[in-house]
Amino acid sequence: MPKVEKIGLFGGAGVGKTVLIMELINNVAKAHGGYSVFAGVGERTREGNDLYHEMIEGGVIDLKGNNSKVSLVYGQMNEPPGARARVCLTGLTVAEYFRDKEGQNVLLFIDNIFRFTQAGSEVSALLGRIPSAVGYQPTLATDMGSMQERITTTTKGSITSVQAIYVPADDLTDPAPATTFAHLDATTVLSRGIAELAIYPAVDPLDSTSRIMDPNVVGQKHYDVARGVQKILQDYKSLQDIIAILGMDELSEDDKLTVLTCSKDSAFLVANHSKSLRCSLVTLESLCH
Repeated sequence: MPKVEKIGLFGGAGVGKTVLIMELINNVAKAHGGYSVFAGVGERTREGNDLYHEMIEGGVIDLKGNNSKVSLVYGQMNEPPGARARVCLTGLTVAEYFRDKEGQNVLLFIDNIFRFTQAGSEVSALLGRIPSAVGYQPTLATDMGSMQERITTTTKGSITSVQAIYVPADDLTDPAPATTFAHLDATTVLSRGIAELAIYPAVDPLDSTSRIMDPNVVGQKHYDVARGVQKILQDYKSLQDIIAILGMDELSEDDKLTVLTCSKDSAFLVANHSKSLRCSLVTLESLCH
């Protein structure tokens, strides 16, 4: 994840967007000692409470000293639309303070961008504006652009953003998530089908994209490993119908090897969520090996 990149976590309800953000905050604070800002926009109050206490237990928030590594800004779903529409901008202002006044490279986590859009739609309706497609505000693109363009670098520091985007009815063509796509450098799609297989984080490597997935940026080895895994997963996906109808016995030896390799790759990508062990941080070097 390079500096000043905007990464979107796309997914429907219950596929693990918030949990993934919580793990990223924890790992960034412990492994890199970096500053993070979390803006909770229109999500469940329970999730905000759980995040707060987990950050205290993990030592990311220091109540007795000045060693806290995260700032939390909340405007949960019980708040009026005006508060929910502004809390995202408030979190961004906090991140700008750390960047410009303290010279920090800040990670900004926003959960959830869709609720920011939804709150803007409610405010627009209260102002009597005529709605546009699917009932969203006519200023949807402008509102999104004015917020996203503030996430940038200066000579003093930078802001890198990870944004959870709820996808209504798992429809990526909905105007709210579709408008966000244009501003992102990388899109991570969390699939309900993968989540139903108890594979977490439920990332779909075939639908996810990144502008920096280039050998000149990430290195030839990293690029080859990533594309190799994608090819195996794509080959397995094309075999699923044959397996469902005829079974594994009808596959060639090469296809059976593809299925076996895919199952091993999937098992490697599953995080350990047992209560006795938090998700561990895996370095890029060990991942490529």
